[in-house]
Amino acid sequence: MPARALFLGAEPHVDFKAWPVVIGWQPFRPMAEKWEKAGFSRVDQLEGRWPLVLILPGKSRDETLAWFTTAYDHLEPGGRIVVAMPNTAGAGRFEKEFAKAFGAPGSIQKNKCRTFYNSSEGAPDDAVLAEWRQLGERRSISGYAVEAGIFSCDHIDAGSQLLADHLPAHLHGNVADLGAGWGFLSDSVLKRCPNIRKIDLYEADVRALDCARLNLSAHDREIGYHWHDVTLGIPGGYDGIVSNPPFHTGQVTDVGLGKTFITTAHTALKRGGNLLLVANRQLPYEAVLDSLGMAWRKIAEDKTFKILSATKR
Repeated sequence: MPARALFLGAEPHVDFKAWPVVIGWQPFRPMAEKWEKAGFSRVDQLEGRWPLVLILPGKSRDETLAWFTTAYDHLEPGGRIVVAMPNTAGAGRFEKEFAKAFGAPGSIQKNKCRTFYNSSEGAPDDAVLAEWRQLGERRSISGYAVEAGIFSCDHIDAGSQLLADHLPAHLHGNVADLGAGWGFLSDSVLKRCPNIRKIDLYEADVRALDCARLNLSAHDREIGYHWHDVTLGIPGGYDGIVSNPPFHTGQVTDVGLGKTFITTAHTALKRGGNLLLVANRQLPYEAVLDSLGMAWRKIAEDKTFKILSATKR
């Protein structure tokens, strides 16, 4: 066992405590906090080379292939990359992709998961690695900077677009965007609402937040960027809040996540403050607004989404 390891997509496990040094890199705030609370060290920026790089990839193809290259770029000569994935996430398919760069990998299957790793001998295919490295670079969609693996990285989300199309111009004062992603809604709010003094973006994926900094850089109003888990609450005093809340935890539908976003928004709004929310039509968020005593109405909908406007009494 090498004395040092770098862990991309780090998630805590008690067995890692037996390792002298395991450094985690995790762009998703809730998981980064779990890693730290378990007593492990974490880095925001990847530096140096390591004898062992562990990977728990996300669900994006481009992201996963880019992480293979990131692992190689931080690997010592003769070092090993070890990838673990559930079979339901396409582990078999990604093992074949991995082999294109590193040759036939070693492989272990257990508990409906697969672990595969490179041989410590032989040179990888540089052309394949260069192709994968490019997948991890920032790209542009409709003039916005995005990155593989973040939400809606290949298109403007249709729900966010519907909300942008129905934003009232009277939003003013201090506003927050919960689950801000790469900043599309915040950009739309700033363009539509001249009386906003400041907007705060709260986003759990630090890569998306970094893209938002680029996408909002042309605006001359005060903007706050917060790498934050919205379910833990946010500071109060907002005149308005916009949100396209997530409703998945990993690959599992989690309606409770959106409900928590709404509760967080209600707590953070001033009395008389307004929440503008987009959601899939089947999600039961109206009942949450009722339970919080908010006055709400549906201001738009299409075949997939609804826009709810709610005021804190």
